[in-house]
Amino acid sequence: MLKKLPRFILILISLLSTIYTYGQDAPESSLEETGIWTGAYIKVRFSEKLGYYGEHHYRVRNDLDDVNSFYGRPRQIYNRAGLNIFFNDYFEAVIGPTMVVNFSPEPGSDQYEPYTIEHRIWHQWLLKMPMMGRVKIYHQFRFEHRWKRDNNIGAEHDYTNRYRYKMFAYIPINKKKIEKNTLYFSPSFEIFMHSGASIAYNPFEDFRTYNGFGYVLNNQITFFAGHMWTLGQKSSGYQYKESHILRFNIFIGLDTRKNSNKMPKINLGY
Repeated sequence: MLKKLPRFILILISLLSTIYTYGQDAPESSLEETGIWTGAYIKVRFSEKLGYYGEHHYRVRNDLDDVNSFYGRPRQIYNRAGLNIFFNDYFEAVIGPTMVVNFSPEPGSDQYEPYTIEHRIWHQWLLKMPMMGRVKIYHQFRFEHRWKRDNNIGAEHDYTNRYRYKMFAYIPINKKKIEKNTLYFSPSFEIFMHSGASIAYNPFEDFRTYNGFGYVLNNQITFFAGHMWTLGQKSSGYQYKESHILRFNIFIGLDTRKNSNKMPKINLGY
């Protein structure tokens, strides 16, 4: 059975198993957060080369007194937008602004501001690999320049840069290729690094595995639900934190072109 799986899937399974095992044995690693993230991913095609890309999320996290509750406090409102540039069928890029609302970790506490606003500039490259049987593989490189401040009263803004690499795949289940009414599985992993004056002992910000199932309703609408596990390095450098997040997304693809190619390609999001 295993010999019939694409080599990419075997490598991915091996890598994720190794990292997950490391996460379980990491020194002073502890579960610090559970949560639910809901999101809308929107792509609008203006022309053969240009379009709009947006991510709009509402995120909640566990109750303050129960780390396993997944729900209890607002975490973030997350809005990312950008100009989508299509170079060819295998490479595209996005550049634009991000605005994040970060809510207080302890709602109602006098120690924290109810919310703070975080601004970012981001850009990314997306490389699409040719089909490997029924598997479509992507490589995503994302860079973020962040002006962030903690919710502590009087905290100052902190400028940092974040560097992200994500590898993910789409694997149709009930059909040979992804099209209308297709159920598919999508495994992924992502590595986060960051730098800045405040980053001394923890250049490794985060590692994520995000795996789930999607359903393509039509060319415009795709639904996706999955589980994300993260392992992050604390500022001490030798302490680690974990989280378990349930994610529910909708991907919306629109096309404003007035020609025979108006129907957009199926939008699966990133």
